[in-house]
Amino acid sequence: MAPTNFTSAPVFLLLGLVDGTDAHLLLFLLFLGVYLLNALGNLSMVVLVRSDRALQSPMYYFLGHLSLVDFGFATVTVPRLLVILLHPGQAVSFQACFAQMYFFVALGITESYLLAAMSYDRAVAVCQPLRYVALMTPRRCAMLVCASWAVAHLHSLLHTLLLSTLSYPRAAPVRHFFCDMTVMLSLATSDTSTAEMAIFSEGLAVVVAPLLLVTLSYVHILVMVLGVCSAGGRLRTFSTCGTHLVVVALFFGSVLSVYFRPSSAYSARYDRLASVVYAVVTPTLNPFIYGLRNKEVKGALKRGLRWRAAP
Repeated sequence: MAPTNFTSAPVFLLLGLVDGTDAHLLLFLLFLGVYLLNALGNLSMVVLVRSDRALQSPMYYFLGHLSLVDFGFATVTVPRLLVILLHPGQAVSFQACFAQMYFFVALGITESYLLAAMSYDRAVAVCQPLRYVALMTPRRCAMLVCASWAVAHLHSLLHTLLLSTLSYPRAAPVRHFFCDMTVMLSLATSDTSTAEMAIFSEGLAVVVAPLLLVTLSYVHILVMVLGVCSAGGRLRTFSTCGTHLVVVALFFGSVLSVYFRPSSAYSARYDRLASVVYAVVTPTLNPFIYGLRNKEVKGALKRGLRWRAAP
């Protein structure tokens, strides 16, 4: 199919989280607070990792990149959501809609691979502590991060190009707060079989691969802890890993439930709620779950505050 002619391209009308034309001030204040919390937590983590010498280990190297991705992930969608909550039915051009979709998908996939890299790092630290320095070298860590970005952007480019060649109504109402792949598939008036096949084959492989790595890493950690640690050590490890797994389950569970089902099963209400979980909630929780609960991060934060307060 020929590429879309942008001079006569369709316009998408984003309806937001709730159908209707009324403003939602309370929801606006809620999501504004969440977004500010996201910015505070993630940007603070990026600054701490880059400025404090005590946070130069591979774990914090990955965490710094994850925090940067989480801030960008929320920034792609939440500012426009805030505008829609006050002024529903915002018109979005074809170019802007697919640009948003591209960066949203790219950052979401990057996050999933960074979570996998972090779980691998923890598994090596727990299961092979004597070989940790030799295995998790700066070069290998940089390669894992670069691979995460590369795979994510290639994946996003493929699906953005496939969906942008479909036909859409001239003025298409979008029952969502951003331009998402499932929404575009449900709006398309041309054959979507190729795009759906790509999502269920290449897309599923790209999403399931980091999920399998996360699962295997935590299984190895669990086996090691049960076989070696004392009762107190087990409790501390289970407490830490438990919170990590809750966040991972929220992210991957909501992503899989939204994207990997036939377009005939599309539900605008469910997709909007699930999207809030993986696009807003988990990126906000990550810096607090993975970083700000650690003694090293708390110490770096105190040192940073003392330095700022010093004359």
